[in-house]
Amino acid sequence: MMRIGVLGTGNMADALATHWVRAGHEVVVGGRDAHKAERLARRIGGGAKPASLRVAAEFGQVVLAALPFGAGVEVVRGLGAALEGKVLLDCSNPVGPGFLLLTEGGPSAAQQLAAAAPGALVVKAFNLCHEDVWRMRPPGFDGRPLAVPVCGDDETALDHVYELVRDTGCAPVAGGGLERAGLLEATAALFIGLWVGEGADAQAIAPPLAYAAGPGDPQAEDGTAASRRDF
Repeated sequence: MMRIGVLGTGNMADALATHWVRAGHEVVVGGRDAHKAERLARRIGGGAKPASLRVAAEFGQVVLAALPFGAGVEVVRGLGAALEGKVLLDCSNPVGPGFLLLTEGGPSAAQQLAAAAPGALVVKAFNLCHEDVWRMRPPGFDGRPLAVPVCGDDETALDHVYELVRDTGCAPVAGGGLERAGLLEATAALFIGLWVGEGADAQAIAPPLAYAAGPGDPQAEDGTAASRRDF
């Protein structure tokens, strides 16, 4: 069982925290608006409690930053020592008009949070799907659980987040260090543009894993696929 502090009272906070209380974790919902925090804690149920942003940060071993891009940096900078040594989980997407990244080639949203809270262990995850996907019990399609890429630098922090991914019914996928979080954010911008702007099925753009490096040489003498192409 983990103690989870939630920063924010919006749809992502609702969807993810609901899974986590069902899995037996203790959740405290923090918001600037006490009434919104109370309403969300009641809706989540499972003993979830409302609080201020600071109290939620102080409570959590893991602190979910379910905040819009831009607001997150302001909030975590203001929390200071309350986030020291905590796992700070970022699910934001810095996507603006035209489905372009608001980070403009600079540090990712996750790296900006890490700079604003230098004592925290920042991990990026849960940013590739609409909140209603995270409300599914469990999120899965065609008989397979949804895969959730996770980026971070601290192994213990990653283990905590992998557990929380599994508690949603999904499968964690190691996405590399926090320097790769910007790739997750860019992927979200691409996918949102395809889904919303073009009405395209983004899932259809990737081949199955067996074909990821090409189909191989069916004439290989040992019956195995040909060597992967150098990249």
